[in-house]
Amino acid sequence: MNSGVIRGSKAIIFGRRPGDLVTAVLMTIVVMSTESAVADDLTGSNRFLCAPVQATYCLEDGECAVDLPWNLNIPQFIEVDLDAKRLNTTETSGENRTTPIEHVTRVDGTIILHGFEMGRAFSWVINEPTGRVTVAVATDGLAVSVFGACTPLPATAGSDHRKDATP
Repeated sequence: MNSGVIRGSKAIIFGRRPGDLVTAVLMTIVVMSTESAVADDLTGSNRFLCAPVQATYCLEDGECAVDLPWNLNIPQFIEVDLDAKRLNTTETSGENRTTPIEHVTRVDGTIILHGFEMGRAFSWVINEPTGRVTVAVATDGLAVSVFGACTPLPATAGSDHRKDATP
C-alpha cells in the first residue's frame, strides 16, 4: 500500500492513494453516510456540537484525496461556543484542544466563523435551520475541506445559550 504523508505545523495528516481498495471501500461508506447525516436546527443556539462526516485534502501540486476526518487529525466532535468565541474538543476525547474564533457573523440563517491559528486559516459556514456545516482550512501548500453536522448543546448552569440570534 502506498501512503502519502502531509506534514503540518502541528499534525501529520496521512492519506492513502486512490488505488487502495480499503480506502475505496471506506470512502464509499463515508460518501453514502454523508447523504444521511442528521443535523439539527441551530436557530438561536450559541453552543453546539459538530461532527465531521467527510474530509478532502489537496496539495499544491494538485494531488487530492478524500479520507475519514479522524485520519486527518480532525476531532470526531467539536464543541462550538459562539459566546466565548472558541472551538473545543470534547472533554471525553482527552485531546484538550482549543482554538479561538476571531469573527462570528449570523446572517440570513447562516452562521459564519473565521479564525487563524498556528499558520492555518479556517472558515466555517453553518446552515442554521439544518445544522449542516462546511469547513475550509488552509495553510501553505495544503487545503482541507470538511462536511459535517451540528446539534445544539444544552445550556450550561447559569447561562442561556438559546438567546436572540441577532448579531
